[in-house]
Formats: sequence, C-alpha cells, structure tokens
Amino acid sequence: QVQLVESGGGLVQAGGSLRLSCAAPGRTFSDHAMGWFRQAPGKEREFVAGISWTGSMKYYADSVKGRFTISRDSAKNTVYLQMNSLKPEDTAVYYCAAPGSSYTAVLRNRDEYAYWGQGTQVTVSS
Repeated sequence: QVQLVESGGGLVQAGGSLRLSCAAPGRTFSDHAMGWFRQAPGKEREFVAGISWTGSMKYYADSVKGRFTISRDSAKNTVYLQMNSLKPEDTAVYYCAAPGSSYTAVLRNRDEYAYWGQGTQVTVSS
C-alpha cells in the first residue's frame, strides 16, 4: 500500500516557524500534484496548500497566504511546507496527500486525493 510519511510537527510559540516534510518511501510522486491539508479538533479537514507536479504552480488557502510556502524536491521525492508567523489558530493535525492520477492540476478538494499520510501534530501556543 502506498504510504506518505509526514514529519516536522511539534509545539511552537505564536510567531514561530516549523517546516513539515512529506516523503513517499518506495514510490515516486514526482509526476503528481501534491497537497497539504489540516484538521483541527471538531472541524473538517481543510485544504492548506497545493503544488503542481512540475512545482511551477502553487495555491494556498487565504488563511495561510503570505505565511506558508509549499515546495518540492523531486530528486528526494519529498514535499515541504514551510510555516512562518504561526498563530494559535494554525493548531491542527497536518496531512500531506496525493491524487490517484498523475499530471493533474493542483486539487483543492480533499475527495480528489487518494493517498494520505498519517498526519503530524502542530500546536501553536499563545
């Protein structure tokens, strides 16, 4: 079974930074768009950021624009989410995901993603 593995979460004070990583051991996703989602307690899983398979197109949720940056290193088969100026409302479990098909546009609907990681907890204290 395809597995995505997130890392880099943790506890940080408001205004701080974290960098999340998403790796795919045993399978390459270099021809897939990739996305980051998050889910806070009692809330639905929401789109945070997405990147095209070439890395040239990036999209962000309005709530994170200007603070978060998504990137990918195809040679390392890894996708990153750099999170700066973190706020308490960014507290959530963060998931990376890949659609079932390659060469798609960046997808923002979680139902269009077939592969998910186990998530990594990000907690921002005030």
